Amino acid sequence: MYIDSHCHINFPELVARLPDILGKMDENRVSHALCVSVNLPEFPQVLALAEQYPHIFASVGVHPDYEDTPEPSVEQLVELADNPRIVAIGETGLDYYRLQGDLEWQRERFRTHIRASRITGKPLIIHTRSASEDTIRIMREEGANPEAGGAAGVMHCFTESQEVADAAIELGFYISFSGIVTFKSAKALQEVARTIPLERMLIETDSPYLAPVPYRGKTNEPGLVRHVAEFIADLRGIPVEEVARHTTENFFTLFKMAK
Repeated sequence: MYIDSHCHINFPELVARLPDILGKMDENRVSHALCVSVNLPEFPQVLALAEQYPHIFASVGVHPDYEDTPEPSVEQLVELADNPRIVAIGETGLDYYRLQGDLEWQRERFRTHIRASRITGKPLIIHTRSASEDTIRIMREEGANPEAGGAAGVMHCFTESQEVADAAIELGFYISFSGIVTFKSAKALQEVARTIPLERMLIETDSPYLAPVPYRGKTNEPGLVRHVAEFIADLRGIPVEEVARHTTENFFTLFKMAK
């Protein structure tokens, strides 16, 4: 069985086909999925899906790309996370690729999420793009590290270097690979996927985006996460069942509330 550790099935292009989406999960042996929050106005939709379907879990958080959206407070995130269907805080992090200028507000938002994670004990889902140095620095400063009393977490849709992966793993985090790892241009990323410990790996779709080969360019969905697992298995020269087993066990180890 596979688990899609990061998707957005509440987005319009997927929720309109929800019965089909869930059916294809079953056909492809995708047993569970984590529907990830990107802003507070749409959070009720995310939570509603998790409350309706026992194999769907949810997170609460505000994505760093959302500039003109209600800003969360630590207290608000802690309150919203006080629900057994909410298994994580995020997605959160830093993105210097899409937004320019003074991004101190982004860094402060990231710190807010880390603090909420520490209080709730629920792991962080971290998005980082063109901002890895600041991301790791703030994680260290805010104690986003089980050894510092914080919760663990995952670097989702990982596209960074081996050095960044090693730094995140050293902080107790997991590395999650999306369909990007199947792209021909992703040679450096494929090397990271080939070498990091299986005990620190997750797989995801980030759907409706980033469909894996052979569906690249089409709308992504949780059922396609098995193609990510199959590609990584080929990279590492191991049975796909081994990737499925490790990533499933890792999901429930990290997102303890999902048990």
